[in-house]
Amino acid sequence: MAMTVHCDIVSAEGQIFSGLVEMVIAHGELGDLGIALGHAPLITNLKPGPIRLIKQGGEAEVFYISGGFLEVQPNMVKVLADTVQRAVDLDEASAQNAVKAAEKALHEKGADFDYSAAASRLAEATAQLRTVQQVRKKFGG
Repeated sequence: MAMTVHCDIVSAEGQIFSGLVEMVIAHGELGDLGIALGHAPLITNLKPGPIRLIKQGGEAEVFYISGGFLEVQPNMVKVLADTVQRAVDLDEASAQNAVKAAEKALHEKGADFDYSAAASRLAEATAQLRTVQQVRKKFGG
């Protein structure tokens, strides 16, 4: 049996996952992270995108987060997400529409245009679309 670590994924809406995992794969501020039992303690920012859990027994589960923090302690990994959804609950068509709407907003600048907010919406919509496509491609979701 593989070595496991306890993982919690929580957001303002509540806890979405709590259990033993063999590995957590997330997109951190400086690149992708793979966290397993025995990883050095760490706190890092997370970028919008997928969080993949390899659960006890090898089954994978993917979540989408819009950003947040990852904390690693000797026997625990905690993901504190701004918002979190199970990747299988994301809709590819909605994500594509959100990307198109954000791109359109960036091109049609008005007097009260907030570039950073529009760019942030585009980054989040693109990360959601990437998550949906990864789940479909790699895990048959």
